[in-house]
Amino acid sequence: MSLHLLQPKFGSTHRKGKRLGRGQGSGKGGTSTRGHKGAQSRSGYSKKLGFEGGQMPLQRRVPKGGFKNINRKEYQPINLGMIQHLIEEKKIDRMVDLEKLRSLGLIRKSDLVKILANGKINSAVEITAHKFSKKAIEELEKAGGKAITTK
Repeated sequence: MSLHLLQPKFGSTHRKGKRLGRGQGSGKGGTSTRGHKGAQSRSGYSKKLGFEGGQMPLQRRVPKGGFKNINRKEYQPINLGMIQHLIEEKKIDRMVDLEKLRSLGLIRKSDLVKILANGKINSAVEITAHKFSKKAIEELEKAGGKAITTK
């Protein structure tokens, strides 16, 4: 090992990059690699997101599509099959309301609930919800249950 062979451990030193604007002798003086004139040669220049050199940017060339109804009400669907499953697991009795569904973690506090007729129900259950499908009401009443609509 000799003094002339000593060097820092690999990765421990970091190069600062080009030293710009330090005279013509450095090879990076004068315009400091920015070229002559134009916005990119000025200090404080920052390219806008999506800028394509003055060409119409992609987000403005592509047409907008669809329609978003601001008055839409989003309902959380719950199937009759799910309610029958909960009855079989003895998590629900003969009454199902919004509080019970919340405590079971099926809905959130602000959710609107719609009961759908997917699956079979064999138990006479009284269900309280914001909305019911026609078939769900038929299936419930056929099983001896009752559908109660709330606001």
